[in-house]
Amino acid sequence: MLKLGIVGLPNVGKSTLFNALTAAGADAANYPFCTVEPNVGMVEVPDPRVDLLAERVQPRRVVRAVVQFVDIAGLVEGAAQGEGLGNQFLTNIRETDAVVHVVRCFDDSDVVHVMGSVDPVRDREVIIIELVLADLAVVEKRLERVRRTAKSGDKEAIAEQNLLERLQSALAEGRAARTVEAAPAEQRLLRSFNLLTAKPVLYLANVAEDDLTEGDNEHVRALRASVEQGVEEAEIVVVSSKIESELAELPIEERAEFLASLGLEEPGLHRLIRAGYRLLGLQTYFTAGEKEVRAWTISVGATAPQAAGEIHSDFERGFIRAETVGWGDFERIGSVKLAREQGLMRSEGKEYLVADGDILLFRFNV
Repeated sequence: MLKLGIVGLPNVGKSTLFNALTAAGADAANYPFCTVEPNVGMVEVPDPRVDLLAERVQPRRVVRAVVQFVDIAGLVEGAAQGEGLGNQFLTNIRETDAVVHVVRCFDDSDVVHVMGSVDPVRDREVIIIELVLADLAVVEKRLERVRRTAKSGDKEAIAEQNLLERLQSALAEGRAARTVEAAPAEQRLLRSFNLLTAKPVLYLANVAEDDLTEGDNEHVRALRASVEQGVEEAEIVVVSSKIESELAELPIEERAEFLASLGLEEPGLHRLIRAGYRLLGLQTYFTAGEKEVRAWTISVGATAPQAAGEIHSDFERGFIRAETVGWGDFERIGSVKLAREQGLMRSEGKEYLVADGDILLFRFNV
């Protein structure tokens, strides 16, 4: 399950967007620190392929993939030193897979800005600095301990010290931990540090309704230029919390018409989830039968046994083969049964790399 942490300064629209995206009813008000505890909401991943599978298979139940959103209280300058609500909320970010950084890109005199003015470039840098400083404190504390062990000649401690010193240098320069090159053998070690800035990030530019239909404004352009000048690539998804809120209040059958009236093809939620999947290199495969049609989330490049392991560890441990129908063949033929009869169902072994949209039936023995 994909877990995304929503961060940003107070009053940038985080909780309003969270409410709209998850319909979880989180508090949203025009004052800093409205979010006192992290709000958690589960959202089904929109995928028309699941609808088509369900329509043709007619299962007793349909289970979609889900994304968990965690709305974390607004950070302020000095959060790493305990300002505002401080480190307790930085801890919540460590538990997510990736960070969605909401940046205010709209002008509204009725909505106060914690820093007095709308400046997405400054706001982005404030959050980055706070996360970097929090990580620097973690790295320096761990480095102090590891150096003592490394003096004894312990090879593992020496390797960890080397990585920590490179991280310390980057963080001291204001660079995120994810910009530090780590050898394959160091990747697991780096993950064990659970650093905030080691997590991949995407930006959610919150704009006014009129600017969303235009797809841009001066604030978004400034944010995009700031991101492009950095040492890493990061995607920017433009949304309007106002539109998303209005959309969430409508009956499902009226939402398409509302979007069309604004010249939009889909909600911001759909674009955000797709961006999250791209960010983390995720894809979907399906299982389909009379009892259930289900979507499963796996990494791009996962093997058939690894995909089977998402269902149950026994499936991976006792994997024999995967009977596979590609999505294109299913869509064209219309059923798994016909695909089998026409010789389009393949038998794939342990080395098979699962493709996005594959329909899989696993054979295993434990």
